[in-house]
Amino acid sequence: MTMMSAREFNRDVSAAKREANRQPVVITDRGEPAYVLLSIDEYRRMGERGASLVDRLSMEDDLDIEFEPARIDLRVPEL
Repeated sequence: MTMMSAREFNRDVSAAKREANRQPVVITDRGEPAYVLLSIDEYRRMGERGASLVDRLSMEDDLDIEFEPARIDLRVPEL
């Protein structure tokens, strides 16, 4: 899947549509995924496969997405 910010999408809808012909486009809002743009053919294919919602929304394994979890410091309160 391709990631595109809402600002990029608004600036160049045609580019988003061209990319959606190749693969789904995730449109982010403030850095968080908010929408997915699909070609009508892909949308119809998804309905025909009968895949579960989880399968439909899961990302492909070969995507290279940078993710660094936040570090948290857990301490047991003293009594």
